[in-house]
Amino acid sequence: MTATTPASFAAPAIRVAIADDQTLFCSGIRMLVESQDDLAFAGVAYDGEQIVELALREQPDVILMDIRMPKADGVTATERILAAGLAKPPNIIVLTTYQRDVAVLSAITAGASGFIMKDATPEFLLASIRAVHAGQSVIAPSSTVGLIRDLAPQRELPPADTSIEVLSAREKEVFLFAARGLSNAEIAATAFISETTVKSHISSILGKLGMHSRVQLVAHAYENGLIR
Repeated sequence: MTATTPASFAAPAIRVAIADDQTLFCSGIRMLVESQDDLAFAGVAYDGEQIVELALREQPDVILMDIRMPKADGVTATERILAAGLAKPPNIIVLTTYQRDVAVLSAITAGASGFIMKDATPEFLLASIRAVHAGQSVIAPSSTVGLIRDLAPQRELPPADTSIEVLSAREKEVFLFAARGLSNAEIAATAFISETTVKSHISSILGKLGMHSRVQLVAHAYENGLIR
C-alpha cells in the first residue's frame, strides 16, 4: 500500500484596498495588485468617507491610504477605521508625496503601520504590503524614525516614564530598542534573547499600550521624551 502525501494548501491571498482621489493612480495600483498570485484587490475608495465604509464592509488585510483626500483626510480615516472595533483591523500604509509631511506623523500616531512615497517602485510597494501583513510594521526604519525624530514636538519637561509604567523591566528595555528603529534581529543580538522572544515582547508591549503598530511605538517614545 502506497502512502499518500497530504496536499499542501496555499495561504489565503492578502486582500488589498486603496484610498486615493486620483483615478488613474488607483487603476495602476489595482493592476499591480492583481498581477500578483498572493494578493487580491479588495476595493477602491476616492475619499476618506468611502474608505471607512469599504474597510468596515470588506475588511481588507492592508489599506494603501492617501494622506489628502476629499470629505475626510487619511489621518481621520485611519483613526475611524482602527477605532471601529474590527476583530482583525487592517494594516494601513500611508501614501505621501512629501517625505517630511507632518500629516504622516499624525497618521502614524493614529496607528498606521508606516508610510511610503507615491513615487516608490512597484517592487518596493509590493514588498511593503507583504511586510506589514507579516507584522513587520516598520517599512523603512531609517526613514520612519528620522521623520518622527524631526517632526515630533520637542518635549521640554522631564521624560514621561509613567507612560510605559505598565510594561515589565524587560519590555521597557525592548521598547527603547524598538523606538530607536532596531530590527528584531538587532534587538535580539543586543539584549541576548531570541528573535521569537523579541516578537513576543513587541506584541505584549503594543497590547499593553493600546497601539496598532510598531512605528506608533516610536512616535510615543519621542512625544514622551523617552528618547531624544
